[in-house]
Amino acid sequence: MDWTNLLREFVTLFVVIDPVGSIPVFLYSVASVPSRLHRRYAVRAVFVATMVLFTFLIAGQFVLETLGLRFGSFQIAGGIILFLFALSMIFGHSKAETEIEEAGKDHLAGAVFPLAMPSIASPGAMLAIVVLTDNHEQALTEQLITAGLLIVIMAFTLILLLAATYVHRIIGNTGASVISRVMGMILATIAIDSIIGGMEALEMIVLPTEQSADGLLSD
Repeated sequence: MDWTNLLREFVTLFVVIDPVGSIPVFLYSVASVPSRLHRRYAVRAVFVATMVLFTFLIAGQFVLETLGLRFGSFQIAGGIILFLFALSMIFGHSKAETEIEEAGKDHLAGAVFPLAMPSIASPGAMLAIVVLTDNHEQALTEQLITAGLLIVIMAFTLILLLAATYVHRIIGNTGASVISRVMGMILATIAIDSIIGGMEALEMIVLPTEQSADGLLSD
């Protein structure tokens, strides 16, 4: 795996997990929790989210193939959903506002909902992790690197949650909302690239190679 792909995977996972956007959700969730339990609360939420995402990393493609679904089709569907997810990040309510509102409607709000799911382990993150670990395209070592990137991002998420009070004083809800919208723009570009990759895998389109493109230019 070259540095370009490594950076692309890191940015993809960072954007769909959106650690910064989870800070207001965490603060809301622990509002009525004694401060001595905040650390345990954050650890539990990140642990649950990590287990969910690793389940999709290990078994997601196996389930698809068991159902007889082509991975290219999943790439296209995942790209479309990621694109819609990106649009909601850009034009809709911010991630924090939406999830806090949902939590207010549910008496079971806590470390699992809405913090672990869907704030950290979002539907977009579940889809992205499956797309990034295609068994037919990615060697085992490359998939292990993706798993390592996921662990790094989840560790960073935990650090942010543990320092949530201090970070929130600096950026506020408005800052978190702005960051989420910028990430939405990046995610929209990644989603379109995923759709094109899926169409190419299904041979719906044929992208010109570098040599053929040079030939067309010379003509």
